[in-house]
Amino acid sequence: MSIIGEAALSAFFEVLFKKLASSDLLKIIQQEQLDAELKKWKTSLSKIRAVLDDAEEKQMTSRLVKIWLDELQDLAYDADDILDEFANEALRRKLNAELGTSKVRNFLLACCVSFNSSFVMFDANMRSKIEDINTRLQKIVTEKNDLGLIENTGGRIRTTRSWVATTSLANEKQIYGRDKDKKAIVDLLLSRELSDAQLSVIPILGMGGLGKTTLAQLVYNDDDVNCYFDLKAWACVSDDFDIVRVTKVILESIIAPETYDVNDLNLLQVKLKEKLSDKKFLHILDDVWNEDYNDWTKLRSPFEFGAPGSKIIVTTRNHGVSLTMGTTPTYELKDLSNDACWRVFTQHALGATDFTMHPELEEIGRDILDKCKGSPLAAKVLGGLLRAKHSCDEWKNVLNSKIWDIPEEKSSILSILKLSYEYLPSHLKRCFAYCSLFPKDYKFKEKELVLLWMAEGLVQETERNKPMEDIGSEYFQDLLMRSFFQQSYSNESLFVMHDLINDVAQWAAGGLCYRLEDTLCGNNQSDIFKKVRHFSCVQSMYDGIKKFEDFPKDMHLRTFMSLPIKNWGYLTNDVPSCLLPQLRYLRVLSLSGYQIFEIPNSISDLKHLRYLNLSNTSIRSLPASTSSLYNLQTLLLKGCSRLTKLPMKIGNLVNLRHLDITNADSIKEMPMGIEELKNLQTLSNFLNRDNY
Repeated sequence: MSIIGEAALSAFFEVLFKKLASSDLLKIIQQEQLDAELKKWKTSLSKIRAVLDDAEEKQMTSRLVKIWLDELQDLAYDADDILDEFANEALRRKLNAELGTSKVRNFLLACCVSFNSSFVMFDANMRSKIEDINTRLQKIVTEKNDLGLIENTGGRIRTTRSWVATTSLANEKQIYGRDKDKKAIVDLLLSRELSDAQLSVIPILGMGGLGKTTLAQLVYNDDDVNCYFDLKAWACVSDDFDIVRVTKVILESIIAPETYDVNDLNLLQVKLKEKLSDKKFLHILDDVWNEDYNDWTKLRSPFEFGAPGSKIIVTTRNHGVSLTMGTTPTYELKDLSNDACWRVFTQHALGATDFTMHPELEEIGRDILDKCKGSPLAAKVLGGLLRAKHSCDEWKNVLNSKIWDIPEEKSSILSILKLSYEYLPSHLKRCFAYCSLFPKDYKFKEKELVLLWMAEGLVQETERNKPMEDIGSEYFQDLLMRSFFQQSYSNESLFVMHDLINDVAQWAAGGLCYRLEDTLCGNNQSDIFKKVRHFSCVQSMYDGIKKFEDFPKDMHLRTFMSLPIKNWGYLTNDVPSCLLPQLRYLRVLSLSGYQIFEIPNSISDLKHLRYLNLSNTSIRSLPASTSSLYNLQTLLLKGCSRLTKLPMKIGNLVNLRHLDITNADSIKEMPMGIEELKNLQTLSNFLNRDNY
């Protein structure tokens, strides 16, 4: 993989600096006399942060910078783990001070006895970890100087990207499956309902490669549309929402072949107003990204002088643009039908309408079509790769390739979809890349994903005192509006990622995330890297320790998530018993859907744990040591029908925000101390003796 998700490192650095400034952390650092060491961290990290923007841009062309960023990313995660260990110890001491009775103190101390000395004990081993980080930081700072990276002295300058210009021309003979869409837009353009409006703006929304531009081309060249409007103009807007440039392009379309070599916006808009006055016009603004309302009102000024019935069509990947510019309901373009996608693929692969001349390739072609998932761009590009290639082996190579394995000079799929990712702010890049843990076609709920983001520290509380849940929901809605997620056709409360978007997430996550697919399907990947931080697997019918035998012994996993895609799976008892002691840096543990009956006491060693999902398992009880998971935010026990009680010391879970015991019908009452959970946001149902 040529690139991984270091573009989100700047957001990670903000989190590190916020932790380094924490009052609780500073207090314990002073108690342990580690002020000087942590000051070195701040100094080194500040030097690195100053050149991070430049490094993130140069990694595209410099392998040495790419390697440097790999090492920096790994170090940043290790440093974050150590800061969390400080935070854990600070919390333990704070609780011990607040709960002053000897009984409670003895309980807390008893919990701490089970902690391994390499884990939280602030002894020589902890100091050794800090010194190791310092040494690595110094090495990275030295290498920074050798790489010639430039410090960022102002705001970040966005790299100029190679946008693909579009035109109004289209070969209608090679466009399939958009007849209904074309009719719907043409009907809007010609409708009497909109004919009296001074100016109507019709947004066409869809993910990259879905055919928005193609649909606009079909409409733009329709005979009835040509007869209806006095003037037409086409402008490819793209990321560069330069009002002068766009105004000039529209003006030159109208007064062609004359060129209007003026860069004064006022003169351009006055001239455009003259040309549009009392004329019924159609303008296409293709590939709009900017949702700034002020920019739009400036650009729109000359358009207000056209005749009633004038229309503008806007194509965009971002629903925010639709809301800013549109005056009609957004037209959301759907995936191409399988039949239409097949015709596109066949046309570009064989230059024919069917496989009559090459029947041996049809079955492989059908499998390749599954990769397209209704994307005409993918069908066209993959078909074009196979043009004049009639070997089964060559077709199988395309079938088995990832989109990022195909050279960009031969495929525009990734480059077009990457634009959506590159345009994201850093915090959303991290959230989106995390979604690479979900298999293709996996359906998820908004709250499910937000709680995972929270557990991983991808959502931070801000000075606005807005709850993390609300901030995470804003992140989710932003990605939804930018076409990274889409509602499931079968259930409006569920969401999915298009297969190609899922591929982009895998590309963006790079070596940070690892998804183990179903081994029964022959997809067992055995090469799990030490630097992997997030792991997911698709449950098989029977999973034993052999499935996870390739885990490096010293990996610092933050996520271990098993996903029940079909029916329940069986997990042997030795898996959690053997794995949990190795995975002490976990923030997320999900064994949902497994037929397991118990959780080992060693779960108390997972002191970083923020999310525990044991829903739809056969557990009968939780270990008492679960109560020492002070950082736990989310505890999901939905459908645990055999679970009879919650931990007696549940009140010690001081950070618990979400407790779901829906359909855990064997629980008859809540334990004492549940009222002490001051941070609890949701409790699925509250039980007491009076209910029975």
